[in-house]
Amino acid sequence: MLANPGTSTLHHRANYTHNPPFSLTTHRCKLSLSPNFPRLSNSAKSNFSSLSLLLSRRKRERLFTVVNAFEETSVAHDAPQSLPQPISVKIPVGDRHILVETGHIGRQASGSVTVTDGETIIYTSVCLDDVPSEPSDFYPLSVNYQERFSAAGRTSGGFFKREGKLKDHEVLICRLIDRPLRPTMLKGFYHETQILSWVLSYDGLHSPDSLAVTAAGIALALSEVPNTKMIAGVRVGLVDNKFIVNPTTKEMEESELDLLLAGTDSAIFMIEGYCNFLTEEKLLEAVQIGQDAVRAICNEVSVLVKKCGKAKMLDAIKLPPAELYKHVEEIAGDELVKVLQITSKVPRRKALASLEEKVLTILTENGYVSKDERFGTPETVADLLEVEDEDEEIIVDGEVDEGDVHIKPVGRKFSPLLFSEVDVKLVFKEVTSKFLRRRIVEGGKRSDGRNSDMIRPIDSKCGLLPRAHGSALFTRGETQSLAVVTLGDKQMAQRVDNLVDEEEFKRFYLQYLFPPSCVGEVGRIGAPSRREIGHGMLAERALEPILPSEDDFPYTVRVESTITESNGSSSMASVCGGCLALQDAGVPIKCMIAGIAMGLVLDTEEFGGDGTPLILSDITGSEDASGDMDFKVAGNEDGVTAFQMDIKVGGITLPVMRKALLQARDGRRHILAEMSKCSPSPSKRLSQYAPLIHIMKVNPKKVNIIIGSGGKKVKSIIEETGVEAIDTQDNGIVKITAKNLSSLEKSKSIINQLTMVPDVGAIYRNCEIKSVAPYGVFVEIAPGREGLCHISELTSNWLPKAEDVFKVGDRVDVKLIEVNEKGQFRLSRKALLPETTSEKPSAEHHAADKASPRRIVQAPKDGLAEEYKDKDSASKLVNSPRSDSEEDAPVSKKKVYKGLTSSATEGPKKSSVASVSKIANKDEGTLVNGDAKIG
Repeated sequence: MLANPGTSTLHHRANYTHNPPFSLTTHRCKLSLSPNFPRLSNSAKSNFSSLSLLLSRRKRERLFTVVNAFEETSVAHDAPQSLPQPISVKIPVGDRHILVETGHIGRQASGSVTVTDGETIIYTSVCLDDVPSEPSDFYPLSVNYQERFSAAGRTSGGFFKREGKLKDHEVLICRLIDRPLRPTMLKGFYHETQILSWVLSYDGLHSPDSLAVTAAGIALALSEVPNTKMIAGVRVGLVDNKFIVNPTTKEMEESELDLLLAGTDSAIFMIEGYCNFLTEEKLLEAVQIGQDAVRAICNEVSVLVKKCGKAKMLDAIKLPPAELYKHVEEIAGDELVKVLQITSKVPRRKALASLEEKVLTILTENGYVSKDERFGTPETVADLLEVEDEDEEIIVDGEVDEGDVHIKPVGRKFSPLLFSEVDVKLVFKEVTSKFLRRRIVEGGKRSDGRNSDMIRPIDSKCGLLPRAHGSALFTRGETQSLAVVTLGDKQMAQRVDNLVDEEEFKRFYLQYLFPPSCVGEVGRIGAPSRREIGHGMLAERALEPILPSEDDFPYTVRVESTITESNGSSSMASVCGGCLALQDAGVPIKCMIAGIAMGLVLDTEEFGGDGTPLILSDITGSEDASGDMDFKVAGNEDGVTAFQMDIKVGGITLPVMRKALLQARDGRRHILAEMSKCSPSPSKRLSQYAPLIHIMKVNPKKVNIIIGSGGKKVKSIIEETGVEAIDTQDNGIVKITAKNLSSLEKSKSIINQLTMVPDVGAIYRNCEIKSVAPYGVFVEIAPGREGLCHISELTSNWLPKAEDVFKVGDRVDVKLIEVNEKGQFRLSRKALLPETTSEKPSAEHHAADKASPRRIVQAPKDGLAEEYKDKDSASKLVNSPRSDSEEDAPVSKKKVYKGLTSSATEGPKKSSVASVSKIANKDEGTLVNGDAKIG
């Protein structure tokens, strides 16, 4: 829908009412060659050659063309020229409109556009190099997407206070933009193209990623880059069993589906989504709704493209000679059929490389004569040039008889054809793909001998690494993943920077590594590539739904998947290996899941088929490169958790996708059955080397006592007991992480003493005097808990000064006689001394003693109190003093609970400490058994 629906015309923005300092005029810029710069002077052409030597031939020719064009241009009239008018169009998407505008920002780019949704604004530009790069089989397209902190009114938290390298989620959006655009590029166009996309404004409500895909598609359609069709993208959510197009961030918090779809007005080019075990039928409904929304956007924007789009550079397309395809097939056809029957990847790769070298030598060095031309000559040149000396006659001058003249026949000479190395390599790769597709369609067998729906042999092992918390080696054919799980506390969580001013922590993350050795090659080792980041996120989101909640398993979990062999679908191998490794680490996952990659040969009629698309299960690397689709699906027997589809041709339709999803479900069930045969099987118990995590509940008002001034108290507890960390939460949750049970018990006892609520009348034995004042002494009745024993309560007799009798370090027995409003303790030593008078205690005193038995606490030198209750004597040992932790029993080794965590987002005012775990027998201070339960 256009911005002015009444007239159905594009909306023109008003011109500027003033002349800016750099306003355009009707003067056409004329290149003046200054006499002060003789190298560019027309009168000094000899000097101009010195500059031309520094330039390449193409750039030198282009410079001469530009100079001549400007010199031939006459000076135009001096009337002022107004700025071009921006044009905008409003497009209905879901329950609101998005605004697309061009001609206002970035007018020097080949194509630029701003897309607005709410108060979220995306600016995208497309530029291309003037000089084409060397031809290759990979289109020279680069995408850069960045979220400016200024868009949300923030600055970077780093030292330099500016954006640095792209963050992982920005890299993922770059891939979302690149993947649907690349199949629309025409072959033979080699001008390097760059797409830059920035978030200029973000309202925290409307996500910028789907807008960035649409903005890039529109900017590319407006530019000079030749492509087939315009691309648009939308997000689809599912809230309360209702699909929502481009849902807000609040709606996405309740959504069961996160689907991002990109395509044209007639086909789907890219899908990426994550869900909570949705069925294939539900996913197809979501895809249909997303495709309808994409079609509406493309139809609306087509009006804008027709009015403002630039002419496409179709004349810049350069394809290899058509006859070269025929020559390559003639030279390598028979050998190529044999090479493609080699089942192992490395021998097949080496054989293909050798065959390619042979073709290159013939077509680029020796030259090649076509078979048709060779077989077209009826006889050889030697036969035609055969000379019979005896038949020759000597002809005298002036006596020429035409019948006597013998004309020697000259044989046809065929000049060998030579081609460029780049063209030969491009054609050889295309011919190889063509032969592979023909073998699959005509022969019904793939390169490794499988049928279209067969899965490669599967083998899996667990517990390979004894010191790791969990490990698994998953092998499927020639693809192998070594998955390792590490458990930790909150400090191991991954912090994520975002535009919203909130701290986000990931309690579960998967890191994918693809070293060059996994394909038998030598390559760079360093920071993760965009491909590694994308594959890791896909596997991470696939495993996330099966993880237990933080309440059930308060651990941070890191899964590391190292690809040790690769021949197709290593990301799905990471899903399978990661699932087994989680079980081996004792993580109580909800169920097992598996992943599979599907391929496609769309046009089977070309190779003698019936035209029905051929779906391939568990594709290899060569089938991925030569096929028309790469469709990855992860989930269990009945539902899907993650899926990703990339199309390499003109898009696919819903019926094809339906067939692929159903065939993928059958493949997942087979893989899950094979994973259940894992040997050795997962231990499903926590490793002895994993840290212990104990969760206890205290009075929220006592949390500050545990922390202490500036964190001094909690640091001292950590140093004294040897635990790894003590995390507290405002609601009274305390999480202790330790490597062994003894240090955990010691820190737990100290916290119990710090947070206990003492009873008036309780007796504390062998307590240390911490300080002495003229009016009394301060006695530590528990670690960190001191009370005042006034000078009048020290002895039965009169005492002028406390320091006359007591000093720091002395140990005394005291009785708690009062707790004031501020929580301060008043102690008495005199109350425990023998009576010095002959007076009998009053009846009330005897009644009080009988009604409330005395509580006696023994405070040994290590500072840990032992409490006694006494009616007639203090000889019976009972539980420790009452505390808000509601438990004081020592923790047994069998009750240790080690927990895992899934990814979560926590607000700035919330601690990242885990909530109280489910406690066995209502004992909130006891560590829970951590055996994994597979449901």
